[in-house]
Amino acid sequence: MRDSSVPSPFWQKKSLDQMTPEEWESLCDGCARCCIVKFEDVDTAEIFYTDVVCSLLDIERCQCSDYPHRHQLVPTCLVLNPDIIKQLNWMPETCAYRLLAQGKKLEWWHPLVSGTPDSVHRAGISVRGKVFLEKDIPAEEIEDHIIDPGDEE
Repeated sequence: MRDSSVPSPFWQKKSLDQMTPEEWESLCDGCARCCIVKFEDVDTAEIFYTDVVCSLLDIERCQCSDYPHRHQLVPTCLVLNPDIIKQLNWMPETCAYRLLAQGKKLEWWHPLVSGTPDSVHRAGISVRGKVFLEKDIPAEEIEDHIIDPGDEE
């Protein structure tokens, strides 16, 4: 039973569009799975995931190495907002933005719940140790890196 004298955390009280920029940014769990290179079949709209990530990703820290300029440097990098998050069916099912948009709770390993940013890595959710940088893979070989969606979880 929850202690009613302890205030609910912001993500349980606010909708995504009510959050401050700082609150919004803190929802990112640091898994870096949104940075995975993906392909979409134009005929079926099926998404294919790879074990390749954006070249700006620091794969040990699972953080963008140039976050403020990522959109200029990588034109396909999306600026997430409450409206677009509902449209991105390729976002990981564990993504806090997606979970909250669907009215679900954050996972136990989410840093806001666990209190430590390392919990996402210890839980095996992040891409740490599982991916290659796009700049290290010849463009014609990236499709050879398509993985089973279950491997991406």
